[in-house]
Order: sequence, then C-alpha cells, then structure tokens
Amino acid sequence: MQVSAVTTQLRSVRLSATASEQDSNPKPSTNHVDTMENTAPVAPRPATPTEPEVVDPFCNADTPQIISFQDVTSAAFKIRKGVELTPCVKSHFSDLIDMDIYLKKEFLQFTGSFKERGARYALLMLSEEQKKTGVISASLGNHAQGLSYHGWKLGIPVTVVMPLKASLMKIQKCRNYHANVVVQGKDMGEAKRIALKMGHDRGLTYINGYDHPHIMAGQGTIGLEIVEQVSDIDAVVVPVGGGGLIAGVATAIKNLSPSTKIIGVESEKCPSFTRALENRGPIFVPNRETLADGLAVPQVGYNAYATTVPLLDKMVVVKEEWIALAILRLVELEKCVVEGAGATGLAAIMAGHLNEFMGKRVVLLICGGNIDTTMFGKCLERGMAAEGRLQRFTVTVSDGPGGVAKLCNLLADLGVSIKDIMHERAFIRDIHHVEVKVICETRDWEHSQEMRKSLQTAYDKVHFYDMPMAISE
Repeated sequence: MQVSAVTTQLRSVRLSATASEQDSNPKPSTNHVDTMENTAPVAPRPATPTEPEVVDPFCNADTPQIISFQDVTSAAFKIRKGVELTPCVKSHFSDLIDMDIYLKKEFLQFTGSFKERGARYALLMLSEEQKKTGVISASLGNHAQGLSYHGWKLGIPVTVVMPLKASLMKIQKCRNYHANVVVQGKDMGEAKRIALKMGHDRGLTYINGYDHPHIMAGQGTIGLEIVEQVSDIDAVVVPVGGGGLIAGVATAIKNLSPSTKIIGVESEKCPSFTRALENRGPIFVPNRETLADGLAVPQVGYNAYATTVPLLDKMVVVKEEWIALAILRLVELEKCVVEGAGATGLAAIMAGHLNEFMGKRVVLLICGGNIDTTMFGKCLERGMAAEGRLQRFTVTVSDGPGGVAKLCNLLADLGVSIKDIMHERAFIRDIHHVEVKVICETRDWEHSQEMRKSLQTAYDKVHFYDMPMAISE
C-alpha cells in the first residue's frame, strides 16, 4: 500500500467520524466483531464553545507523519548511552518446537520495558524551553515509567496521568522516579483527554506514548539491534497496542532485511489494530480487561498506522488462555518473568497461528516485564488450568469411615497433588454419602487424563469442571 493511499484512508476515516458525531442517533459500527451496546466515535466529541477541544498536534488523521529509516538511526545515535543494549538469545523452545526461536529481551531495560527508548529520544529532541517547562503524558504504566525515569535523569520535569485501573506498582514506580503522578480517568481515552487539557493549561509538551514520531523512531532502535544480533531472520513477531513499537521496528527491519516478515500480535480483548485494518483506518474499539494490559489501547495511532500498514505482513489475534500459558512457559523454561504483552508472541506460536514458519528462524520481542505481583500469581494458575495441569472436579464418596481417605489415597497413588478440598453434606439427597470438591495439580495433560479415567472407574458420580483450555483447541 502506498503512503498516499494510507493518507487518503485516514482522511476518509476522519470525515466519516465527524459525520457520525453530528448524527443524534449514531449506529453501531459494522466493523466490530464483538457485540457492543454502545459505540464511541473515532475522535473525541467537539468541546463546547467555551472550552475548545485540546488536540495532540503530532497526531492528526489528515496529515499522518510517517517515520523514515533515517529517523530510527538518528534515535539510535542519540540514545545509545542512556538505554541498555538488550540480548537477543536463542530460546529453549527451539528444542521443543520445530522453529528456530530467538528472544529479544527488552524487559531487561532498567524500568522493565522497551518504552525507555522512545521516551529518552523524545525528551532529548525537546527545545531548551520545553525541557525547562516540562512534559506530560497519559499512560497505563510502561510509557509513564520510561518518561519519568529519563526525565529524572535528564533533569526534565515530568507529569503523567494514569487511569484508575493502572497497576499500583507502576504508579508507585513513577513516583519513585520523581514524576508528578495524577491518577484520573476510567480508561486510557479519558486519561489522555485529561493530560492534554492539563498540558494546554500549564504549557507542558504532550508526548504521546505510541504515536509521537520521536517515540516511534526510538522504539525502532530495537529493530536495528535485532538485525545486528541475529542473522538470516525469517520473521519478527511484535506485540501491538497503540502501534508505535511495530511501526518503529518494521521501519528498521524492512530497510535492512526486506525479506524478513513483520508479524503483529494482539490480545482478543483489545484488537485495535486488527479492527483498524478491517476499517481501513484507526477506529475506536472498546477494550475489555486483559492479561496484556500494556496493549489495551482503544485506538491505534494515526502515525503508527500509516507507518506500519505498508510494512506489515500479518496480524494475529490470540486468546487470553494462550497468553497465560505463554507467561507460565517463559517462567518455567526461560526463567523470564514477563507481563502479558511480552508473552503474546510466544502465545501466537503455541496457538498455531505461525505454523508457516516451522523450520525457520523467528525473533520474538519480549517487550516488558512489569507484571503486578497479584496478577502474576493469577496468570500462573490460569496458565496451568489452560493446559490441564490444574484440575477441578466433584465426586460423591461414602460418608462412612475412610470414605474421603480412599479418595485421597487414590490421588496420592497417581502422583496427583491436592491443592484444595471441601466437603458438602447439606445439599445432597443421600444421607450416607458426601460430595467432595477437589482442586488438584497434575504433571501434564496426559496425567490429567489418567486421573480422570481412574476416578470414573472408582466412583459412579464424578463431574469435572472444564474451563476453556488452550490445550484442547
């Protein structure tokens, strides 16, 4: 797709959005796969005459800014002393899957995310007056941390607006980096509007976390490193939220290795880029709660979209069960603690979405490791349940002496570990029996199947509670 064609599409999207805003009864978009009761416009509704709408001057549907390879190389030169050169190593998964897999470990940056690259470059490119006054941005966490940390190191005042659902850990880290943290807004869209208004009122420079040209160029330096670290790459798999990361990485890699395929991955709970491709332009997509909270951006950036589309080879949407399982696998096999967004590339491979690259060399961008401690525990358990290692069942046993003991001994003989057990007597009709609810852990799916057969042979009434398991899809 040519650049001019992309620009034309974006302009038509803006015009159609404006028309829909003037309609007193807007109809739901036919591009939404998920059923929604309410739809939102592509752009915020115009403000009242007494309060003009504050817009981001760097992000305009009518004039999208497409970054170049020179922008990326310039960023690489300027930030080289301020960010880590992260390793890109061969994965243990290469021995388990017929695929030569490499992991670009961006979660090893000081703040735990690739966002440092774009943040530092954007701060360095400010004028002296802008540096003195300071910057502002809206973020769920990783961009806020990168901006806060490098603003602190460069002596530039930083204000970040974080939505109410942002991780408490990420909020506190921004405060530790001496940023002015404002926790407001129910989601990213509302937080962004608040940040733009505050920036306008206080004279602060707004830095979009995924659509600012300098942000995209800074993220693109990852692509330069990947090509230098790994030879003969067949594909690079990039997590996609607002689109800034894949825009920068694709720009770098396609210029250095045109034959390398660029694959984008999103969660099914926030498929903003996929919907944008279907719509032929960015469109508002209400997000649902997701394990990959770092990708929960309701609308991809205009600049990011225009830059990425001509370079994109494939976009993949993965289910939450596969993301949870990928987080578990990375901990067990790679000893890497990553957030949901960072695990989406592996999730796509495990789900079978990239089977065309079997026997080929693929780089997965592990973009972040800032997972909340509580969420981490939930992800591990959900991952185990998704592949059948965590099982839940109800069995009716004798209420006489040794009835429950017989059940426990059967499970012990099979090598099954009981995690939780509960008795229920009041709600069963047979007074001589008791219903026992068990949550247990097995070695793998085959072990779970062995346990099921043994229980069904030993007891007449056994019921297994199956959540949607990734392994069975």
